[in-house]
Amino acid sequence: MQSNHFDSKNKNESANQFDLSQVLEDLKHYLPAQTPIKDFIHHNSLHAFQHLKFYDAIFKARSIFGYQVTLQLKEYRRLYEIGRINDSALDFVISKSANENAHLWKAKLLNQEYDSTIEPRIGVLRSNWKSKYKIDLDNLVQPLLFRILCSYLDQGVSLWKFPSENSSFIQALISLEQSSYASFFKSKRARNLLLNGNVEIEELLKIVVGNEAFFEQYIFDQQFAHQGWSGIVSAIENAPNTLLDSRPISLKELIYLELLLEIDALDSYFGKNWEPLSFKVQSQPINLFEPAPVSELNQVLKLWQDAFEWSYYDAVLAGLNQSNKTKNDDQKSFQAIFCIDERECSLRRHVEQTDKNCETFGTPGFFGVEFYFKPMNAKFNEKLCPAPVTPKYLIKEEIKNFEREHELLYNEQTNSIAYGTFATLVLGFVAGVKLASNIFRPKMSPAISNAFLHMHHGSQLTIENVDPNQIEDGLQVGFSIQEMATRVEGQLRSIGLVKYFAPLIYFIAHGSSSANNPHHSAHDCGACSGRPGSVNARVIAFMANHKKVRAILAERGIDIPDSTQFIGGMHDTASDLIAFFDEDNLSDSNKQRNSEFKLSFEKALNLNSKERTRRFASIDINLNLEEARKEIHKRSVSMFEPRPELGHGTNSLCVIGSRTLTKNVFLDRRSFLNSYDYNSDPNGDILVGVMRPIGIVCGGINLEYYFSRVDNFKLGAGTKLPHNVMGLIGVANSCDGDLRPGLPVQMIEVHDPVRLLIIVEHRPDVVLKVIQTTPQMYEWYINEWVHLVVLNPDDHKFYSFHNGEFTIYNPIKSEVKHIDDFFNLISQSKQMETNQIVDSTQENLPVYLLN
Repeated sequence: MQSNHFDSKNKNESANQFDLSQVLEDLKHYLPAQTPIKDFIHHNSLHAFQHLKFYDAIFKARSIFGYQVTLQLKEYRRLYEIGRINDSALDFVISKSANENAHLWKAKLLNQEYDSTIEPRIGVLRSNWKSKYKIDLDNLVQPLLFRILCSYLDQGVSLWKFPSENSSFIQALISLEQSSYASFFKSKRARNLLLNGNVEIEELLKIVVGNEAFFEQYIFDQQFAHQGWSGIVSAIENAPNTLLDSRPISLKELIYLELLLEIDALDSYFGKNWEPLSFKVQSQPINLFEPAPVSELNQVLKLWQDAFEWSYYDAVLAGLNQSNKTKNDDQKSFQAIFCIDERECSLRRHVEQTDKNCETFGTPGFFGVEFYFKPMNAKFNEKLCPAPVTPKYLIKEEIKNFEREHELLYNEQTNSIAYGTFATLVLGFVAGVKLASNIFRPKMSPAISNAFLHMHHGSQLTIENVDPNQIEDGLQVGFSIQEMATRVEGQLRSIGLVKYFAPLIYFIAHGSSSANNPHHSAHDCGACSGRPGSVNARVIAFMANHKKVRAILAERGIDIPDSTQFIGGMHDTASDLIAFFDEDNLSDSNKQRNSEFKLSFEKALNLNSKERTRRFASIDINLNLEEARKEIHKRSVSMFEPRPELGHGTNSLCVIGSRTLTKNVFLDRRSFLNSYDYNSDPNGDILVGVMRPIGIVCGGINLEYYFSRVDNFKLGAGTKLPHNVMGLIGVANSCDGDLRPGLPVQMIEVHDPVRLLIIVEHRPDVVLKVIQTTPQMYEWYINEWVHLVVLNPDDHKFYSFHNGEFTIYNPIKSEVKHIDDFFNLISQSKQMETNQIVDSTQENLPVYLLN
């Protein structure tokens, strides 16, 4: 592993040498990295510490920033009391860590009282403004600072754009200050410093702070007092294309403006009778980044967390150990390739239940085709592949007689005096009536984020490139035949579908409609950069149906029968609706088959909706299938529903292997399922491509849910009920609030904060070689941000990865219960929730085997 600058440098050696560029680099490393909400891509909230072992990292983050990084001690003890943490798992993790003193440690875990007060290092220096100067500087500065930032970065909320013809944020402010009758400042000194244009940050820090030794600590205190806005500025500076309406800005400029506003606030409050902050501070500067102090409480929390995780992991491994592993290679009625998303875990189970002869697969939902998409009449391209990938291709949408549905009230003419008055008096009344009726009869409208409208159902897509010189926005329009063949081959080989093709093969993407959710892109496909995957499904189906592509595949050993056809589709995970594309291109025999198979999908969607009702208190679990699905659909279009769905809540597993491993194991919609056939990949060459995105995508989803759950105040977004969308780039809890990182409470309240367990079906030596192919991949496993277990097909034993090596793991749980009546089980589980106060069920079901 490479040494990390943020640990290796000795800050004490350079305590009196302030290096602004280095401080800015350090600051960017630790600030939240979430980009604007239009591209809400899940990531490790504590990415800055990922070079450390998991527990070292989270306890260090707690010491520096005051984050709550695990459940609280009383929560673990409550989980133990109700059986969610079992004795055998607790004894197992204690014995691994404590050995001879196991009984003493168990007593401490169960009964010892500890002081759990968190005293972060961040904020200590600037707290002296209140204690020494009796002034709330944040309250005087931040409201104006946030309004300026929001106005400047605004992506379409404001009627007037911020004047920004200049090359930088500060230059735009100078121009506005010079040309306006009003001023941002109340006193002359700060205004003159801005208009001077040659003043450096170090000079401003000298005025505000005084002693250079405190400069770095002060800047960190200042920026982490509003980590949301600082983080978004840093993210935009690093990737300006995250804003559709580009706005040049830098973290350095933000600090510059904030220091000016602080000088102005202090001058206005004290006149000239105030001294720099360091003049009133008696202590020495704090080393923010020194290792976290070792404490017994940290060890206790570590043991509880491990016991919580392995109580579940052990049951899963026991279930997989007892599951039916017989593979049927008979002719399939149809095959369906879904996204690995854990919300599709249940739908796959129900599809297989409704048609016993079908076969389902899982793969990342961009289906191996990376490109930008340009919808009809759109001004900007949309990325439809994983965030780290930079596509070289563009897919364009073309529609004849295109006219998008819209509401009369949402019209730019309403900004005029005449039409605005009319709209307020007449259309406003109509809108009020519609809003009231939506309470009782919710329905889809143009104001709702409809996943199916990401791409027009009847549009034409420019998928095939017929002219290599056809370039637009620096991108090749469409794919060549060879490029298409390479992607189809890669997709089919990655899931092990290279023979026994069914007559019809579906690529089922997913998206999520939402009427009341600023974070709706967090519910769409993470592998498609937080957008629906419908375009990807159509593109890969087109490629796989192409005759010239088929010919190349046959030369490469993948012989797809002429009678086999691929078709794209999309599942709306919120409304449980499904749509299929390009059905007219099917042969007559496949059209008939498709009509029959669509009935199977509809039955499966009814069953899926029924299963989901367990999570929602507002829906009666005893409704029949059709009624339950109607209620689920109403939630997705209701303006008054804060929980249209629970997103990735409860995710905890990722299984990379044959469907036979999990087909009769009930995993309660908690597992990412990635199809993979170790038999066709003895050296792990394909497995490298399969596992490369697992940490970033699935691990990123898991950890954002983990940290948003354990500290929803600092690492999450709080309750969504008071959220205001700020300039279409983030949410805040007021018009003057800080941007909230992470996820709102309505998305994480059912989530068990456990790290992702990745289970791979292959030989341990092969998997070890695979994860070591790149340091970035290996970091996830060696530092235990995710857990890794391998199921060895040679001896059918589990091997757990720890400290760089695999060792045999024998499940503690001897037997997993079998169930016959699945819906009776979930009905009983919901009825046991007698004291429910939120619209969701907190309890996750145990692992069962389905008969």
